[in-house]
Amino acid sequence: MDKDQKALFAKAHRVVVKVGSGVLSFDGGINHNVVASISRQMAALTQGGREMILVSSGAVAAGVAKVGLGHRPASIPEKQAAAAVGQAGLILEYELRFAETGLKVAQVLLTRNDLSHRGRYLNARNTLNTLLSWGVVPIINENDTVVTDEIRFGDNDNLSAMIALLLDADLLINLTDIDGLYDGDPRTNPEARRLDVVHKITPAIEESSRGRAGVMGTGGMWTKIEAAKKTTASGVPMVIACGSQPRVLIDLFNGIAQGTYFVPRADKLGSRKRWIAFTSKTFGEVIVDDGAVKALVERGKSLLPSGILSVSGDFEVGAAVAVFDTYGNELGRGLTNFAADDIRAIKGLKTDQIEATLGSWEYDEVIHRDNLVVTVAS
Repeated sequence: MDKDQKALFAKAHRVVVKVGSGVLSFDGGINHNVVASISRQMAALTQGGREMILVSSGAVAAGVAKVGLGHRPASIPEKQAAAAVGQAGLILEYELRFAETGLKVAQVLLTRNDLSHRGRYLNARNTLNTLLSWGVVPIINENDTVVTDEIRFGDNDNLSAMIALLLDADLLINLTDIDGLYDGDPRTNPEARRLDVVHKITPAIEESSRGRAGVMGTGGMWTKIEAAKKTTASGVPMVIACGSQPRVLIDLFNGIAQGTYFVPRADKLGSRKRWIAFTSKTFGEVIVDDGAVKALVERGKSLLPSGILSVSGDFEVGAAVAVFDTYGNELGRGLTNFAADDIRAIKGLKTDQIEATLGSWEYDEVIHRDNLVVTVAS
């Protein structure tokens, strides 16, 4: 671990740890030894003055074992039922292990709607901050029992990234069943090489990360790369490391390199912009021309109607929309000053032509730069 990473770990006060099903599951159920190890390590770090937040998978795996299914169910109702059975046992296991160290835990179950709605997002943040101020360790999972496709996070990698941004964390540690990111699949390619540090997530890295999830998991390396893209673009570093290593968290904070370290952008996004970029629900898309791409990405300008080529979706003023170039690349997201139909009417026009088209207007910018987050590198 180089001196910059050592300094970051030394200063990291608020840390999100995500533990995947591949780490927690054993023989079709929960690996009690791993739960105990992670709990002890997080407790030691908490008692050392850090605020630790745990995002834990494993409810479905625990339910599968408890009911005696013998395999991960395929249908949504069966998965949700297994999660309902398993979540109680999973949180009890954590409660008992943390209690051995004198710490209390709190169960927090979320759906994507809880974070995409600005008011509920702020409520969730306030509750979690209160728990941390009490010295309680929040243990967060997706509310699998009631979630639908429309309000799913999809995987706990994505959820953990959103929690790190929600709580303005200093670091996200993603514990999985492999010791980092490789340039190929080490399960099938003996020549695959582990990447110790990733400065930029390239298309080649994204492509090499695509693959199958584990037996009990829903993610895989691809979803971990998606999580790293969110956090690093917001100024939060992320580590992928092997969760079954008995001292993985302690070693990291002692300056011993583990897994793969993802280098964040130099400047941290503010809370509101993080929500716009990575947590808010988008209601439409706008496609912009090459001139607008340069203005947005290279010069940090607002989006004007003259640069818009097309609009999709049906949304009102203030909705979050995604901005794309003509090649299908998402440039970023922002809150619009115009409804979808009005943008269709003024797209391609100069600002001094808006009044003649709409009759009245309050803004020249379709998306003001203060409400726009560009997530691609310039």
